[in-house]
Amino acid sequence: MQKDSGSGGPSTPSGPTGRLRRRRGSNEVPPEAIKDKGSDLLVNDRNKYKSMLIRTYSSVWMIGGFAFLIYMGHLYIWAMVVVIQIFMAKELFNLLRKAHEDRHLPGFRLLNWHFFFTAMLFVYGRILNQRLANTVTSDKFLYQLVSRFIKYHMVTCYFLYIAGFMWFILTLKKKMYKYQFSQYAWTHMILIVVFTQSSFTVANIFEGIFWFLLPASLIVINDIAAYFFGFFLGRTLLIKLSPKKTWEGFIGASVTTILSAFVLANILGRSQWLTCPRKDLSTGWLHCDPGPLFKPEYFALPEWHHLEDFFASGFKRAFKIKDFGDSIPGHGGITDRMDCQMVMAVFAYIYHQSFVAPQSIKIEMLMDQILTNLTLEEQLDLYTKLGQMIQGRHFGESYLNN
Repeated sequence: MQKDSGSGGPSTPSGPTGRLRRRRGSNEVPPEAIKDKGSDLLVNDRNKYKSMLIRTYSSVWMIGGFAFLIYMGHLYIWAMVVVIQIFMAKELFNLLRKAHEDRHLPGFRLLNWHFFFTAMLFVYGRILNQRLANTVTSDKFLYQLVSRFIKYHMVTCYFLYIAGFMWFILTLKKKMYKYQFSQYAWTHMILIVVFTQSSFTVANIFEGIFWFLLPASLIVINDIAAYFFGFFLGRTLLIKLSPKKTWEGFIGASVTTILSAFVLANILGRSQWLTCPRKDLSTGWLHCDPGPLFKPEYFALPEWHHLEDFFASGFKRAFKIKDFGDSIPGHGGITDRMDCQMVMAVFAYIYHQSFVAPQSIKIEMLMDQILTNLTLEEQLDLYTKLGQMIQGRHFGESYLNN
């Protein structure tokens, strides 16, 4: 029988059977709950079939929408990345948000989004400026407008950031300094995490959808395979911080992903829509020489071969946080689905630039320098002189041949 605490009221259980409290609307998991559930593997979960149906339903819709965007093309995939960035930023902004403090700081949340869209203008302006110029070359007015935008793009972003900085300084309030400065630092860390990695994703898309689709598909395959191997076979705990991840799921997903990589690369590499780079922001069909990289070659295998060990790294859950959000039923938030995608996008970009893309100076790079640093009159003068040089070289070669 429980003894009273001496105050005359009902006692509060203090043992391990006491009710665990949590904030309303929070996805924070109490440490006691994590400890109690440390041995609950997915294979022993009584509600695992209900959870599987919810995850399957959400996954079918996501994969279907993803396939439709791949069919529509580069611009639509880029738009998807932008939407994902907005949801990721929203979830991350809310992690350290305190409603009580925000009520005393009207417009403070709007400042976060000011920095967000300033960063978006800077990153995508740098990545897509040449493609935007290639899109409007036939229209003189739009071409001049875009040329001005490219030339003053950096200074525009700089003054937008300074405006946000001044906004932050003018809204500082006594007794709120610590919260405001912590939010300011947290906002900048979010922008670095979201835009630094997702910028590589967009660069991969316009280098050829293949360089976006293959790594993204392998992440999805790895996630699905790990879930189902762990669902039916999982018995051995992989890591204490994530009590439902098992060695069986890890090994099964690793083997499945490696085999899928060979099959998918062979299938996706046959489509010009997926392998051709997009040089502008149009949506028309693409035709290009795929080059030797996407042409199949056949090799004779030796009588024996050795498979190197494959290690797939995962992300640890944030301290005391189960999910970043609940926008996707059965999966958590957008950030929970896209964390590994961002890391894979960085690897795919570095691999493409280091081993696939030619290392010589590209025409696009020269055009970017010309559009950024030369006026329209200087560009016309360069065009005239270049034509004279080419014409003179042509006559010189004709004279020597005769």
